[in-house]
Amino acid sequence: MSQVIALTALVITVSTGASGFWEPVQSCRKDRSALTYSRPKWTCSAPPPLKLTACRLLDSLPLDEVKDNFVRTVKRCIFSQSQPTPLKGAVHLAAISKDVLEDILDLDESVMHSEDFVQFLSGVRLFPGSIPLAHRYGGHQFGHWAGQLGDGRAHLLGEYTNRKGERWELQLKGSGKTPYSRSGDGRAVLRSSVREFLCSEAMHFLNVPTSRALSLVVSEEAVWRDQFYNGSMKRERGAVVLRLAPSWFRIGSLEILAKAGELDVLRTLLNFVIEQHFAVIKPSDPNKYVAFFSVVVNETAHMIAKWMSVGFAHGVCNTDNFSLLSITIDYGPFGFMETYNPNFVPNSSDDEGRYSIGAQANVGLFNLQKLLEALHPVLSLDQREQAEQILREYPQIYHRRFHELFKGKLGLLGDEDDDAYLIAFLLKLMEDSGADFTMTFRQLSEVTLLQLQNNSITQAMWALWDLSSHEYFSDWVSLYLQRLRSQSGDSDEHRQCRMRAVNPWYVLRNWMAESAIRKAENNDFSEVELLQQILTKPFVKQEWAESAGYSSRPPAWASELRVSCSS
Repeated sequence: MSQVIALTALVITVSTGASGFWEPVQSCRKDRSALTYSRPKWTCSAPPPLKLTACRLLDSLPLDEVKDNFVRTVKRCIFSQSQPTPLKGAVHLAAISKDVLEDILDLDESVMHSEDFVQFLSGVRLFPGSIPLAHRYGGHQFGHWAGQLGDGRAHLLGEYTNRKGERWELQLKGSGKTPYSRSGDGRAVLRSSVREFLCSEAMHFLNVPTSRALSLVVSEEAVWRDQFYNGSMKRERGAVVLRLAPSWFRIGSLEILAKAGELDVLRTLLNFVIEQHFAVIKPSDPNKYVAFFSVVVNETAHMIAKWMSVGFAHGVCNTDNFSLLSITIDYGPFGFMETYNPNFVPNSSDDEGRYSIGAQANVGLFNLQKLLEALHPVLSLDQREQAEQILREYPQIYHRRFHELFKGKLGLLGDEDDDAYLIAFLLKLMEDSGADFTMTFRQLSEVTLLQLQNNSITQAMWALWDLSSHEYFSDWVSLYLQRLRSQSGDSDEHRQCRMRAVNPWYVLRNWMAESAIRKAENNDFSEVELLQQILTKPFVKQEWAESAGYSSRPPAWASELRVSCSS
């Protein structure tokens, strides 16, 4: 554990008690020159680490005319200006993603040692060019329209264009109240922030489209939460995650404009999103909104299929949590399925199981229907019919992608009529036997065909051992071996190589995250750091991960864990 200890020793503590870090700067457009925004005074000898801009957003999209930061119903805008509220007391840089730091933000890891940099990450200071904004959106939550929601505890700092030409929007989460905070305090607690930081990065390295997370900053500020909504309030620690995405617009961003009848603003936002993020669509195309909908339908189906291929359940698939760019955002009460169970519900707040892992594809269809309803006012009757036909094709798009991914997980090449049956047969055996989802597929990647043929599976391959207890396991093996042997020019080694590239050893199981959280609550961030490192290489067997039991049978207490929407 020496490597982890060395990294933990880099944790930096800074005071946030100072004030007056901000001064007015000019806005992006001349007609907004009366507005005042803020930027940091960089006082150390080194140049500021990043320069952001919000001009592209502010020059294209309407801003809330009300400047004061109080909770209210907001109209006729996309963003409200809102300053982050620094965490009270000392803050600690608990974890950082070096991949985001270096590969996305073009920064050297030496900046981690700077107290000033920690202040930027926590919202005490603002990066040069930053104009903090809170986004207005609505959403259907658990199937019902919830009205105005918005960034209630998040601040969009601005946009960074890196050396590869990629544009990323930087956002603080847990950084204080905004006009959209409703009855909330604008804060995020340590346990949920650890989970979001770790899972954002873990999903990226599992090759699932996702937002990213740069850093986790924690404090001693008291944040009170009723974690399981049972009347038991608990004192927790406040934390801030700096997260990134190409865009934070979501289905609810369009819904609220359609619901409010703000059709000019709806068109403005749609045109902006298409021009900036859908390069395949020509802005002059009279059918561009239908083309946009078609891409979102396809990519949403692909995203959910990817979730299923790694056993991921989002937990809160509301329309305000579904990205228009079809990337995974807003990590809350998620869970990676352990024993295979299509009714797996990670969120203890989801009493009806609306967002069970097996329901995610149907929920995606519901959310896309709500997106289409939001588009209705800007579509002609003919375009509505086209869009409805596109939506009717969603189930086929999803199932096609699902089967492609699961064929890959089984090392199958080409297409055979019985492939869908072979996959469904295996999943049914896994469900009946309670076999572990992740490790069943990984151990199928490790086992040889001769071992399968002779049923010489040892208890060390614990997931396959569980699966092999099923009375029909040998029947499935016979079909599987027959299918593999039909693959001309293939070999067992090539099959294993393909399967090892798509079937991970490690995913962020809830018990692993919980173990790290319990240590972090006592200022021991070593397991957060260990998990973050291991999950950057989920397909590679790692000594530290094996020592920690991350690919072993989950501990008995794991089955008792609960996570909720409280964060």
